[in-house]
Amino acid sequence: MTPEDAILTLLAERAAGATICPSEAARLLAGSQGDWRAEMEAVHAATDALAAKGAIALSWKGAPMQKRRGPYRIARR
Repeated sequence: MTPEDAILTLLAERAAGATICPSEAARLLAGSQGDWRAEMEAVHAATDALAAKGAIALSWKGAPMQKRRGPYRIARR
């Protein structure tokens, strides 16, 4: 599974309008015994790529974000 797949899979499992934390995608990639923190760089890169394509939306505390910066949440478009 790629980081993009992890993000999109988690979003597909959520209700419309729901968000995910990027660490959830990293945990999915790492598996139950893996180091999810080691996956975060790949998840951030995948988030940037998906956002650039318009496939996802970013926000923090309900406010839309144009680019990933600091803490953020990921939603479907």
